[in-house]
Amino acid sequence: MSAEDSGAIDRFLEELDPIVFVFGALLSVGVIVAFFLDRSFVAGTIELVHDEMLSYLSWALLVIVFLIVVFLLFLIVGPWGKIKLGDGDPEYSFLSFFAMLYSAGFAAGVVFWGPTEALFYYDDPNPLYGVEGGSAEAIPLAVQQTLFHWALPQLAVFTIMGIAIGYFAYNYDGVPLRVSSALTPILGKENLDGPAAKVIDVLAVFATIGGVATSLGFIGSQFVTGLNEAWGVDLGDSGILLVVTAMTILFTISMVLGIDRGIRRLSNFNMGLFAVMMIATFIVGPTMFLLLLGSQAIGGMISDFVAMSLYTGAGAGADGAAWVEGWTVFYWAWALSWSPFAGLFIARIAKGRTVREVAFTGIVATSAATIPWFVFVGGTAVFFQHEGIASFADVMAFEAGAEVTGFIMFEAFPFGAAFMIAFLVLVTTFFVTSADSSTLAVSMMTTGGKAQPSNVNRIFWGLMLGLTAAILMLLGGEGGAGALEQAVVITGAPFAFVCLFAMLSLARNFSANHGRVLLQDRSVLIGSSPDRTDEPAPSAEPSDDD
Repeated sequence: MSAEDSGAIDRFLEELDPIVFVFGALLSVGVIVAFFLDRSFVAGTIELVHDEMLSYLSWALLVIVFLIVVFLLFLIVGPWGKIKLGDGDPEYSFLSFFAMLYSAGFAAGVVFWGPTEALFYYDDPNPLYGVEGGSAEAIPLAVQQTLFHWALPQLAVFTIMGIAIGYFAYNYDGVPLRVSSALTPILGKENLDGPAAKVIDVLAVFATIGGVATSLGFIGSQFVTGLNEAWGVDLGDSGILLVVTAMTILFTISMVLGIDRGIRRLSNFNMGLFAVMMIATFIVGPTMFLLLLGSQAIGGMISDFVAMSLYTGAGAGADGAAWVEGWTVFYWAWALSWSPFAGLFIARIAKGRTVREVAFTGIVATSAATIPWFVFVGGTAVFFQHEGIASFADVMAFEAGAEVTGFIMFEAFPFGAAFMIAFLVLVTTFFVTSADSSTLAVSMMTTGGKAQPSNVNRIFWGLMLGLTAAILMLLGGEGGAGALEQAVVITGAPFAFVCLFAMLSLARNFSANHGRVLLQDRSVLIGSSPDRTDEPAPSAEPSDDD
């Protein structure tokens, strides 16, 4: 071993937080090994816990996510928005900051579900509206529901964690850049290396590896399916391993290059191609219909936002509750499982920005990019299905995977092959940016919050993520991926309370240090004012005019 290699290993060992690294790695590897040893038992246990958790906590997830959205909107327009995350100027331009935030924590799911999700709501609408599935009335409601799921709420849980971690890490001495730092006022600054903080950081590693690997498995399967659907190339199991290995090498190279030379440049490319695909779909698709559909769906989402946020299915029978748990609650729990990684990455790139900038970028700017994509791509798919231009019946009946929808739709376009090639490139590049940013975040978690972890650490977690994604793709046909999705929901649901406490920590700190916004500084919420006495105030002396 050369001196240079020895030095890299030494740096890797010196920077580790051994508890978080070892337990995070053991949990991640343990789940994979358990699937191989007794897949059916593990899957059944996970499904049981998943179902019980949703039965008791679904309402809590809906309420907590709604409160976080309201709080972030207040930060954008309220006086606390001017608070900065640390000193100095931002490290990246606003457009690069936006592109990295969007590409790293969110866009892979947007690309995957863009052509598909509205089809499910068209076939089986939200019981809140009482509309018949497959009808013309269901079309705008299907797109409206999709926009609701992919605009403000999912992005809000990422953003609140990013602001909380960044604020306490950059504005207080001795607070590391890690997930547990979001709860600094609650845990106490002196307890950030204590058992409670370690548990949060270990669960954050596990949730990130499981959640991101499952999502990347879907994206990888979309790539493999695209090759088969468009050109009849059936790769088989060995081909799947080859594809994921190649993608793992790509995102590991990007990650080792660092944020500026790797993630930033690739994210900027992603957003450019994303915009081109979206505009091209709008032009080639039913343009005037999409304009009408988008206006109505956006208006419906705004007017019905509170109702959709807090709708639990009560009064609609078992089917109503099952619909909400199967879609909205699942999405919130899924996003919450990503919140540790996405929040830590947002905090890493947000230093020097104001709370208002981060909140605005996190839920408004990203929604502005997401909404047209789902209107144009999802709206076109629903239009094609309703008008008989293309058939997605197998997808809606869950007989075919959601990954085939985009290729069926683009095949009906003029120059469909070009669209499918661009779609495959977009899938691949978003896979890479999601993987390298999440791996960087895990590396930071396992080194006690170092902003620049060693390359050995990054490569280790990159290989772990790629291996997990490959295994999930191979097991997916036998329920493996579905079972791990449920496991991620189990880890994601507790992070709803981490996000809630992070929000309360910010509100408490901002109120104490930057002025209250509802009550006077000397207001007393409970009990009597310390200056108050039981003696009545002296009455005014009567004047001569009385």
